[in-house]
Amino acid sequence: MRAIWKGSIAFGLVNVPVKLYSATEDHDVSLHQVHNKDGGRIRYQRKCEVCSEVVAYEDIDKAYEEEGRTVVLTSADLKSLPEENSRDIEVVEFVPAEQLDPIMYERPYYLEPDSKSPKAYMLLLRTLQDTERVAIVQYALRQKTRLGALRVRGDVLMLQSLLWDDEVREADFPALDSDIRISDKELEMSSALVDSMARDFDPEAYTDDYQVQLRQLIAAKLERGDSLDTEETFGVQAAEGEGGEVIDLMEALKRSLDKKRGGAGGSKTAGSKAAGSSKAGAKAGEEKAPAKPRTRAKKNA
Repeated sequence: MRAIWKGSIAFGLVNVPVKLYSATEDHDVSLHQVHNKDGGRIRYQRKCEVCSEVVAYEDIDKAYEEEGRTVVLTSADLKSLPEENSRDIEVVEFVPAEQLDPIMYERPYYLEPDSKSPKAYMLLLRTLQDTERVAIVQYALRQKTRLGALRVRGDVLMLQSLLWDDEVREADFPALDSDIRISDKELEMSSALVDSMARDFDPEAYTDDYQVQLRQLIAAKLERGDSLDTEETFGVQAAEGEGGEVIDLMEALKRSLDKKRGGAGGSKTAGSKAAGSSKAGAKAGEEKAPAKPRTRAKKNA
């Protein structure tokens, strides 16, 4: 892992030096664009509309336009902002974790202690564990002031970036204003269906099937070229009509419940086997397929 930022957590008068690491990574197959006529690679160029020259990235500044006037902001201008030079993750307050709506969570980062003695780091970690709270923090990263939640995951401190309040949209759909009546029987059967599917969450039981199938497709095309028969590769597609609009809600609930009860006892094992076979398929595809080699602007209120 490579640190992407270095700074310190400002916790009252306590200073906790840390390094910041991305806690997640992307495993999607990397695809590029080509001309469908001759297979030529499509390239995007940064071309100036005044002189028509292709401009190198290091020669590009940023600009803001308002009412026909343009203000050019150079890299030096942006670096002069006080927040841009800040290396502090400032703890503002401590709140119960349940008060944070999951919709506010953005990108997660791991924090590593960056001092000869990690005592201050461990003190903050243990304090968060014992008080069962998260620290709300503010910091600057990649030319933006950010809001974040400092919390504990296992034996490490984690910084989770948060959306600003005005970046979360309200749900405004006409259907939400409809007067829908749910009968006791419908609710009972729906609850029974939930109970039949209830189990502890195991993230390893789930696989990105699209990426598995994409790798399978790449491997098959590498082997057979354009003569590939996709139906032979993936099997016959499911019959049309399944998964359409449900007309009889009670009948659909009953059939769903009967299906779950009929497969009870082996549903989780079957799911695990499916996940296992998908992973095996992914590995098989990887042998032939090529392996894969968010800053957000705050809205004006």
